[in-house]
Amino acid sequence: MALSPRNPPITDSPIRLAVCVSGGGTTLQNLIDQIRGRRLRAEIVQVVAGKPRIGAIPRAEAAGIPLALASRTAQSSAEFSASVFDPIRRSKADLVILGGFLAILKIPPDFAGRVLNVHPSLIPAFCGKGFYGPKVHQAALDMGVKVSGCTVHFADDTYDTGPIILQRTVPVLDGDTAEDLAARVFREECLALPEAIALYAAGRLRLEGRKVRVLPAS
Repeated sequence: MALSPRNPPITDSPIRLAVCVSGGGTTLQNLIDQIRGRRLRAEIVQVVAGKPRIGAIPRAEAAGIPLALASRTAQSSAEFSASVFDPIRRSKADLVILGGFLAILKIPPDFAGRVLNVHPSLIPAFCGKGFYGPKVHQAALDMGVKVSGCTVHFADDTYDTGPIILQRTVPVLDGDTAEDLAARVFREECLALPEAIALYAAGRLRLEGRKVRVLPAS
């Protein structure tokens, strides 16, 4: 799939976000809090849950955000992806955020360059199929790296391979557990993802080959 980030429409309205979730919803909650605190000019217009009875669902309900559940009976990745993007399309979201969404998606042409993922490592390290949650941080500790961090990137049709928008780093300390490192990385995710959303909303991201250029503020 060719990625071509589209410039958002020129408007005074906040950017409209859809957030896809598969777990506790801490990334979703961070975005809700950033918006409420007026640190991010955005509106979450749709949440799509990858499975039922996850912690993200009551967070969406408490915030009054429309909620949809992805198909549990889809017979193909295309059918599953349609169950995710159909409600997003109806919500008229400008940008889709994969906030701990653990299922692979086939991104439809009208959403190419309009889907962001946040991953809890410095891609291309400790990423790809099977690297999620505590597994990412334990792998970093087992390898003995001295720094880790998070990556926000444009999503494509495979795991963690889309062009990188920005990264933030954290030290790996002696005696760290996977939980310690996860907490430190997540604090940076809480800053990196809103920053990437704001850059997209301002039309400041340009894709040049595999590289994302951040344009100066106008």
